[in-house]
This record gives sequence, structure tokens and C-alpha cells, in this order.
Amino acid sequence: MIAVIFEAWVSEGRGDTYLTLAAALREDLERIEGFVSVERFQSLSDPGKLLSLSFWADEAAVARWRNHARHREAQATGRALVFAAYRLRVAAVVRDYGARERREQAPEDSRAFHAHGTPEAAAGDRRPPAQNNLA
Repeated sequence: MIAVIFEAWVSEGRGDTYLTLAAALREDLERIEGFVSVERFQSLSDPGKLLSLSFWADEAAVARWRNHARHREAQATGRALVFAAYRLRVAAVVRDYGARERREQAPEDSRAFHAHGTPEAAAGDRRPPAQNNLA
């Protein structure tokens, strides 16, 4: 799985333009083979900053979207009219699990901690935590 993290600092008065462009592309996006999900967020500490977080099945899916004609047009519009600055990060997802599924993907130290309830127990010391400090 691939994560695409798009941080954008929107030019003054252009926030609605970005959201309109994104909404217009939504149906196209959902038809791209390998698209998993996308969410958009506005920074609480920097109101001019938006973040788009999307997930893709693989790099080929990201390439299909990157090269989609309407997406390329929107990119050009964004660069010319909407964004004061942006940063794009593309990352491979190392682990993907939740509270109730696929826990085998959790690192061993995390699984041990949650199975035994304390760092001491996870490390193999079975005495209660208060006694561990006296040893």
C-alpha cells in the first residue's frame, strides 16, 4: 500500500478554489484502479495549510492517477492559481492494522506490552511493577 501526503499552503482567498477542484475530480478518482481512500484536513495551527492524505494499492495506481488528464489539468491550475507552496510525499506503508484486526503486523515489543500490560512484564520480568523498582 502507498500513502500520498499532499501538504498545500493555499494562496489568500483560494481555499474554495482548491476544494472545488478536488470535488470535481472525486468521481474520476474513485474510478482509478487501485484507489483506496482520500481525506482532506485543514491545519488548526496554520489555517492556510491543507493536507490531503490518500491511500493506493500500489505505485502503479498512483501513476494512473498522476497521469490522469483531468488531474494533470487541476495540477496546472493549482500551481498557477491556488497554491502559495506545497510539499508532496509518497511513502510505502510499513504496517497497517487496527485495534481488532491484523495484530500480527504489530511490532513484537508492542504485542508483548499489550499482552502483559506493563513494560516490565513485556521484558520478561513477571514481578509487579512496584517490586521491580526495589530490586
